[in-house]
Formats: sequence, structure tokens, C-alpha cells
Amino acid sequence: MDITQWRQYRWAAGLLLVQGVLMEGVVFNGALVLIVMQIPQASIVENADIFALPYLQDNLYLMMVMSGVFAGLRICGAVGLLRNRLWGLGLSLVNCIVTLMLMIFLLPAGILDGLLSGTALVLLLFARLGQKRAICPPGIPSTLRKIRRGDAACCASQHVRLTKAA
Repeated sequence: MDITQWRQYRWAAGLLLVQGVLMEGVVFNGALVLIVMQIPQASIVENADIFALPYLQDNLYLMMVMSGVFAGLRICGAVGLLRNRLWGLGLSLVNCIVTLMLMIFLLPAGILDGLLSGTALVLLLFARLGQKRAICPPGIPSTLRKIRRGDAACCASQHVRLTKAA
């Protein structure tokens, strides 16, 4: 792994940690405090307009507890990335994609979620896929193509053919 990939993974993990701890974890801890203090959900909903959809607004405590699940998964994925584990990359990618799909339902709070998750997703994809080409250049017979760095995914079969011919 080169220094650019390392930095991209590290920045993505940092964004996911910030999102998991500050945005999701604090909300979950707030839910625990509100539940322990036995504050009725109706009093919170009357004084705070958090979500655009009434269903989510009416089930605010459940949404806050669900935020704790996302926080745990996001923090685990970020720690996996920082330890250079493939499962951390997979978990982080799934977290980012799910967050981007759900952010439309969580407006206006979902805007910042989308910005952080979208940025982390782009960094993760840049780090993982980097400069690799999507397809081999057209118009050149596969037996004559030179195998270049970054073309390994699309030219693996021709590498086998060229090494067998030699």
C-alpha cells in the first residue's frame, strides 16, 4: 500500500469515527439519559422538529436507539480500517452506502450524514480502486497488449496466455 492509499483510508476512517462518535453516539447517549429520566417522548416531539417525516418524528426514541446501532457499526468499521483489515473496508462501504440511501428519509439531519458518508465512500473507493483501469484499451488484440500496472484485473487472462507462450 502506498502513502496515498494509506492517507485515504486514514481520512475515511477519521470521518467515520467522527460520524459514529459525535453524530450517532451522542444521540444514543441522549436517548439513554432521556429514558432513565423518564421524560415522555411527546414532550420532546412537541418542542423539537427534527425529521421531516411524521412517522420518524413520532418514533423519536426508537430512532435515537437505532442511532446507537449505526454508531457501533460505524466505529467498528473505522477501527477495522485503521488496523488495515479487509472486513473494516467492507463494513465501512456498507455503512456508507446504507447511510446514503437512508439520508433522504432523515432530512434535515441526514444532510450532514450524507456529506460525511459520501466523502468517506469516495475516499474508500479511491484508495481501493485507485488508478486501475475499468477496461482494457479497445482496438488492440488481446495477445498484443502489454500488461501495464493497474491493468491486472482486466488483463489477467492475457498474462496467462503470454507467460504460457514464452
